Order: sequence, then structure tokens, then C-alpha cells
Amino acid sequence: MIKETTLRAVGNSAGTTIPKAMLDRLHVGEGDKLYIVEVDNGILLTPFDPTFRDAMEAYEEGFATYRNALKELAEK
Repeated sequence: MIKETTLRAVGNSAGTTIPKAMLDRLHVGEGDKLYIVEVDNGILLTPFDPTFRDAMEAYEEGFATYRNALKELAEK
């Protein structure tokens, strides 16, 4: 879905509205956090924290490497 929107002044920043249908598909609403990520051809607006994804990838690597040690620590 492609929709056009207009930026409006909000204090020292700018804001815009997002159509309800888009909010419903993202399962977000008033008060939810969204993340603005700069990408090569513009911006990405997402409800998913990109730093959380990076942290989970690091966890998965560490868990795979140290699985036995972590299991022993959990038993103590």
C-alpha cells in the first residue's frame, strides 16, 4: 500500500499521520513506539527495534559456541 502524507510542524520537529489501515496491519496504535531507520533510498518506519535484532544475533552466536558451559552454569 502506498499513501501520500504531509509533514507538519510539531514543536521543533515534524510529524505526519499514518492511515489506520497501515497501523492495523502493523498491529500498532497510539502510544506504541516506532523506530525510524535511515536506509539507502529513504527511511524505514518499523515497530521492530533493529538493535534488538543485533543483540539476538550476538546471543545466538554466543549460545551456540558456549552451549555446554552455559548448561553447566545453569545446573549450579
